[in-house]
Amino acid sequence: MTDDPNPSSAETRTESFDSAVATRRGDDGTTGLLYGGPRIAKDDPRAEAYGSLDEAVAALGIARAELNLKRQYGTLSSGLRGLDELILRLQRELFVAAAELATNPDAWDRLTDGTTRVSAEMVSGLEGVLSDMESHITMPREFVVPGETRTSAAIELARVTVRRAERRAVGIGREGLIPGPNLLPYLNRLADLLWVLARAAEQAEARSATPSRPERRRGGAATRRTEPT
Repeated sequence: MTDDPNPSSAETRTESFDSAVATRRGDDGTTGLLYGGPRIAKDDPRAEAYGSLDEAVAALGIARAELNLKRQYGTLSSGLRGLDELILRLQRELFVAAAELATNPDAWDRLTDGTTRVSAEMVSGLEGVLSDMESHITMPREFVVPGETRTSAAIELARVTVRRAERRAVGIGREGLIPGPNLLPYLNRLADLLWVLARAAEQAEARSATPSRPERRRGGAATRRTEPT
C-alpha cells in the first residue's frame, strides 16, 4: 500500500461526507441520552445495559420473522399462532425499559410510566402471560441446550441478552441511576418468560428441548437423564 500522495484528501473526503444517520458526534467515543444532558461514554454501564436491550429486540425480531415466514408458507402450527403478536409487544416494551436506562437523572421528572419508564402494570402483564404459558407446556426437568427450532433458538438468544442487561442494570441501580422501582423486576420476569416461550415454541412444533447432559444407558437401553443429580 502506498502513501496517499495528497495528505489532505482524507480530510477533504471527511468534510464533504453527508449522511442523515451519521452525526459524527459519537466519534469521540461518547453518546447522547434521552432528553439531552451530559453525554456519556459508549462503554458506560448505562449504554451497555440499554445496548443489550437493543440486541434483545433484534433477536426477538429474528423469531418474529421466522414466524411470519411460516405463516407465509402455510406451515405455522396452531400452537404458534399469536406468538408473533406477543413478541412484538415485548419488543416495544423493551424500548420503554431502554428509555428509562438512557435518561440522565436531571430529566427523570420527564419520564412517564409505560412510555419511557417501566410501570408496575408492565411487570404484572408479564406475570399473567408467564402463568398462562406455564400451564400449557411440559417443563423440562434439567438445563436444556437451545437449538431445537429456529424460533426457539432466537427467543433463547433474546433471553440471555436480557439477562446480560439485567446484570448491568443491577450495578446501575447500586449507583442510584435507575429512576423507577420496576425496571429490575421487569427484566427478571421477562427473562423467565422468554425461557418459557422458547419451550412453548419447541413443543408447538412437536419438538422436545435437548437436555444439557447426553443420553446414558441403563441395562443396554438408551435413556435420557430428565432430572438433575
